[in-house]
Amino acid sequence: MRFRILVNNLIYSIVLLFGTLCFAQTVAEVSVSDAALALTQQNVTYDGSYFSIDYPNGDVRSDKGVCTDVVIRAYRTLDIDLQKEVHEDMKANFNLYPKNWGLSHTDRNIDHRRVPNLMTFFERHGKVKELSTSASDYSPGDIVCWDLGRGLTHIGIVVDKKSYDGARNLIVHNIGAGQVVEDVLFNYKIIGHYSYIH
Repeated sequence: MRFRILVNNLIYSIVLLFGTLCFAQTVAEVSVSDAALALTQQNVTYDGSYFSIDYPNGDVRSDKGVCTDVVIRAYRTLDIDLQKEVHEDMKANFNLYPKNWGLSHTDRNIDHRRVPNLMTFFERHGKVKELSTSASDYSPGDIVCWDLGRGLTHIGIVVDKKSYDGARNLIVHNIGAGQVVEDVLFNYKIIGHYSYIH
């Protein structure tokens, strides 16, 4: 009898823990979506210049940015500093990151602002999700990366708003017109799909 009670208590605890973890992940992913949508209220000019910025929690001027800055700023509102996290991971595992820029060491001003570096970081520390052609596989809070051709890559965040036909979630990104929300999920070739909950 005592053994059965212990087993039942253990099962209840496992179910409760699993439910709590699932709820926490859902809340965090929705928060990423909300944070990304809030960014669309800011007036930002696309500017891919190199900037020297503070560390940690450094950011380029609030009226400037590129696609990666959308992701960095959204997570920063959730107290997640991708500048610091990417820098620390690159410093410890530099050989695992792309060598597209011919660097022999890390640069905490720019490393986290490069799409291939963010992809590597999310592959190592986030959840890699399916590269699907089904819109239902892309949930609010997901991070999507695209190949624009000619060696150009792009990144954005799936948000909790739907396209006019209700078929797809919209994307918050900056591809040149500032931090905007648009129906662009399948406009380019998808090369990365992640969720990242710290």
